[in-house]
Amino acid sequence: MKNVAGVDDEITTLLQRWADGDRNACDLALERVYGDLRHLDAHYLRNERPDQTLQPTALVHEIYLRLADKSIQWNDRKHFFVVVAGQMRRILVDHARARQAEKRGADAARVPLDEADHVQLPPAADVMAMDQALEALKELEPRAASVIELSLVDFQKRKRLTS
Repeated sequence: MKNVAGVDDEITTLLQRWADGDRNACDLALERVYGDLRHLDAHYLRNERPDQTLQPTALVHEIYLRLADKSIQWNDRKHFFVVVAGQMRRILVDHARARQAEKRGADAARVPLDEADHVQLPPAADVMAMDQALEALKELEPRAASVIELSLVDFQKRKRLTS
């Protein structure tokens, strides 16, 4: 069995060969540190919200996809894990941003304000839902809620003037 320094030396050698373009060394290095990566991602995910949907294996595989084709001059095993930790943090932040965007209607149709006068107002039941949505938005983004309210008022004025 190799001592810890021997394992570190082997991984450092593989990382340097990877940096020189040896794809096989990339695969071998990642294979050797896979368990350590799983421990690191478990640490990061343990600090996430309980409803986190990103799985530890998916996080490690995303790291692989982000790093496999990069030519990074690895100094040693420690340097590798510093880069990996930063990448894991970025992946979790990107994942959280995507979830927030979904919650805020990222898939909703966007209409430029200059075309808003062609938009039909929703039926009364939808107006109540819109009011609830605006109240919720005021809690999160008061300025955005004000802009939307003013746009709706302006829309109503334009509609009355053109009728």
